[in-house]
Amino acid sequence: MQLKAPIQYVKGVGPTRAEAFKKLSVTTVGALLRYYPRAYEDWSRVVPIREMPENETCCIRATVCHQPTKIRVPGGLLLYKTSVTDGAGLLNLTFFNNKYIGNQLKEGEEYLFFGKAAYNKYGAREMASPLFQKPHSAHRIRPIYPSSAALPSKTIERCVQNALDSLDAPIPDFLPEEVRTQNGLCTLDEAIRGIHFPSDNKTLETARRRLIFDELFLLQLGLLQMKTRAQTHTTGCVVTRDETQDFAAHLPFTMTNAQSRAVREAVADMRSGEPMNRLLQGDVGSGKTAVAAALVYTAAANGLQSAVMAPTEVLAEQHLRTFENFFAGTNVRTALLTGSMTAAEKRAVKAALADGSVQLAVGTHALIQEDVDFKRLGLVVTDEQHRFGVAQRATLAAKGDSPHILVMSATPIPRTLGLMLYGDLDVSVLDELPPGRQPVETYCVGTSYRPRIYNFLKKHIQKGLQGYIVCPLVEEGESDLVPAQEYYAELQNGAFRGYRLGLLHGRMKPKEKEKVMRAFAAGEIDLLVSTVVIEVGVDVPNAVVMVIENAERFGLSQLHQLRGRVGRGSEKSTCILVSDAQNEEAKARFNVLCETTDGFKIADADLKLRGPGDFFGKRQHGLPALRLADLLRDTGLLVTVRRAAEQLLQTDPTLEMPEHAALRKQTDKMFAAASVG
Repeated sequence: MQLKAPIQYVKGVGPTRAEAFKKLSVTTVGALLRYYPRAYEDWSRVVPIREMPENETCCIRATVCHQPTKIRVPGGLLLYKTSVTDGAGLLNLTFFNNKYIGNQLKEGEEYLFFGKAAYNKYGAREMASPLFQKPHSAHRIRPIYPSSAALPSKTIERCVQNALDSLDAPIPDFLPEEVRTQNGLCTLDEAIRGIHFPSDNKTLETARRRLIFDELFLLQLGLLQMKTRAQTHTTGCVVTRDETQDFAAHLPFTMTNAQSRAVREAVADMRSGEPMNRLLQGDVGSGKTAVAAALVYTAAANGLQSAVMAPTEVLAEQHLRTFENFFAGTNVRTALLTGSMTAAEKRAVKAALADGSVQLAVGTHALIQEDVDFKRLGLVVTDEQHRFGVAQRATLAAKGDSPHILVMSATPIPRTLGLMLYGDLDVSVLDELPPGRQPVETYCVGTSYRPRIYNFLKKHIQKGLQGYIVCPLVEEGESDLVPAQEYYAELQNGAFRGYRLGLLHGRMKPKEKEKVMRAFAAGEIDLLVSTVVIEVGVDVPNAVVMVIENAERFGLSQLHQLRGRVGRGSEKSTCILVSDAQNEEAKARFNVLCETTDGFKIADADLKLRGPGDFFGKRQHGLPALRLADLLRDTGLLVTVRRAAEQLLQTDPTLEMPEHAALRKQTDKMFAAASVG
């Protein structure tokens, strides 16, 4: 059987199961073999009963001492108990509501038992409802698959085994032989067989390493090729005059060294004859917009237009006001373009962009609509990279003659990860705050402090200032956490009756959210109760208190982003983390936040404490999905992969050589999947 063959022809599948597999996005033999286990049961390493590790899952080989006896407990629950021995130790087993257990376990016969080891208060060893099998049929590592009601893990396991048995030939390898041998990798056939049915832990690790290498390698090849394509074609937007000093003279403040360095690096790109592709990475309040404004000013002085794209209308309007302030008294003319503008307003802006009378357009996705034309678009700036994919950047860039691209991100990312996520971009870092920015004082308190927190908020509101209360997103059944809507109603009818409260949450329509944020920014709301939708939000200098409920539910970087919503004006600002969590991990997170406001230190601590899931939240738009590789756990391998990808592209930049055809096909396939949606 071939990898392209429909899955229904695999033994044990058939038309009905093929439909169930289709719901898991598995339609061919090849897709089934790429449907990796989520975990494993290690039946191969048998532990003596006396050496059972407490509260850990392990495998015991033992003989049943007596037939399971039935015990009825209050509430109608049936328990079955028995004991097993390996000759040196005794293990008590309990099974719940399994009336067949008496027929399944025979006195005097030997079995393998797999389950979590425990000790009762008298020191006796126990296992509750362990899995069990006869020794001859089970002495191995078993895969556990992501399953559904129609496809239990054991069924998937059988189908995968049948698919592997039916293959006409070994699975063809797309990795060049020299890359494989230089990096000590097994063949793809060995890796696929080893990831599903490893004979031991070493085989499993060897298989995982090969498959993770593959994913990272393809991702790096794709990103590096994008970078090469950008560098090898010239731009029609070459800057000849550097007007940075003239712009700096207009500013009411002096740029920081970091800002000046970032502008210098970007202008050098813009003068090089190749299109700039640069990531401007800086903490909340580090002055990224001033850097962008300096580049817009230099572009305008060279007869080039600029476009700044923001994720929301409110943020676009805020950017426009900021740019207007920067360009007051200069010849740089600005315009706003968003979806909610009237047709007449949009027509006027589009006409001004087409005839070149507007040098800077600030807007939302409206900027990438087909009917938006620029006379000479030379610089594209996108804000908050994780809201815009590679494809959207490319769409906006296509409106000019290979314009320069600047991507601004307020999420501090350690350098190795920056290589991974923004492999197609050069990186500038703003690692110092402008003078006058006050660090936000941060405190962590228990829920018993809530009345004092409310009084603290009221004291500031009575001075004409504003505050936020942020609640975590709540899953169904988590009754100990109050959702934002309930909390809002409770405050409105209780502690904050008579105050102007606003509510913001993810289920509101975009227009409703925009309306609330506008009202808050205009000072019409005293206290905004919100979920994390304000994480990437509007600059409200008058908001000085940030209260974060159930703070243990947020990751460090997320808490730091939320804290960045305050401390934007001249007033002293405070962030209060509310949590009764006593676990060490939560305490360590809160200590880091209370001790430092440095986003890069916080990002590094977040990696160590929480790992990947929290650091990025939902996966970055525009990047291919990774099945096994983990952007944070596998950073060590990433450096090796990056080197291997660079070496290969030095000899074959476009993967045109016949021996790299399969590799090119896999890379294209990975990036094609990423650009959909």
